[in-house]
Amino acid sequence: MICSNHSADSKEYKHLKTNFSMSSSSIGQRYVFTSFGESHGRCIGAVVDGCPAGLEIDEKDIQKMLDLRKPGQSVVTTQRKEEDKVEILSGVFRGYTTGAPIAMVIWNQDQRSRDYENLSIKPRPGHSDFPAYIKYKGFNDYRGGGRFSGRLTATFVMAGAIARKLLSQTLKVETFSYTCQVGKVSMRSQATEKAIKSIYTNEVRCPEKNTAEKMRAAILAARRSGDSLGGMIESITTNIPVGLGEPIFGSLESDLSKALFSIPAVKGIEFGSGFHGSTLHGSENNDEFTIRSGRIVTKTNNAGGILGGISTGMPLVLKVAFKPASSIAKKQQTVDMRTKKPTSLIVQGRHDPCVVPRAPPVVDSLVSVVLADHALRAGFIPTVI
Repeated sequence: MICSNHSADSKEYKHLKTNFSMSSSSIGQRYVFTSFGESHGRCIGAVVDGCPAGLEIDEKDIQKMLDLRKPGQSVVTTQRKEEDKVEILSGVFRGYTTGAPIAMVIWNQDQRSRDYENLSIKPRPGHSDFPAYIKYKGFNDYRGGGRFSGRLTATFVMAGAIARKLLSQTLKVETFSYTCQVGKVSMRSQATEKAIKSIYTNEVRCPEKNTAEKMRAAILAARRSGDSLGGMIESITTNIPVGLGEPIFGSLESDLSKALFSIPAVKGIEFGSGFHGSTLHGSENNDEFTIRSGRIVTKTNNAGGILGGISTGMPLVLKVAFKPASSIAKKQQTVDMRTKKPTSLIVQGRHDPCVVPRAPPVVDSLVSVVLADHALRAGFIPTVI
């Protein structure tokens, strides 16, 4: 069935098949996470299948992570007021996981769908509106971006909070992500272990106080002008065992990249020395091996803790680049998809002038989901704790 009033019927799109569905909503092999819901639907949620039995968990563990991501917390984020209160529906009994699928839900409460009515035919520059409209022939839920909204990252955090606790309790693996750049304002160096503890003491989630103040000023300046900014998140994970990763196409880098590119605004990922490493000589970029406290380690960590797609036991270090938020208050050019004539658009509604300050717990969560999956696959975590 095709909506007769939609331009997806036009000749240039006749090559598209009619059996499309949003069927790629799950990730993982042993720790399987499925995301569901839409930005302005009744609810959003997550199902985790494969979490071992015996993990002590309750809604407070998940809520703590969700509270770090939720909207409306400061002037540098969207003013949409969502409580983001999680409810566990299954898979937990008497405070412990049972080994059954864990279903969780958040009920949407503060939608303003009227702000999106004109977007059903006028695609927003920088958003998925146009390709989604064509691919799904107008049947997709466009309100607030529907399935393509950053709102769905709350489901990542639900699954990630459980994975994070599982990794911490069984392997003492800890992940910390923080804002290292907003626009052209960057941290001077990688955060120290002491500085990491201060990530959430400011609105932009940057562990350098002076840099955080400059980032905040840059975001507010962009908001006042009706514009937005992008930035970068750095993530550091410690105590990872040697041997996680399944080359070739299931390498640790491959699976982490797949997961992190699922965050709507992400446009780039680098591990270790990353793109800078491409400017160095091998003698500068290679990590020489040595013995420390009886363990084989490397003197440096330009590889970011991964060689050949397999974890080395060194800290996992990666950076994630976020594009500027696409919904801006400036007038932009677009087209009317029904008439195929040029028109203009000013995006209404409440939007983040920079998505980066809300992203650290999302990055933490997806890194944890992938690591938990690989740890289970490699036998480092038992099926009953």
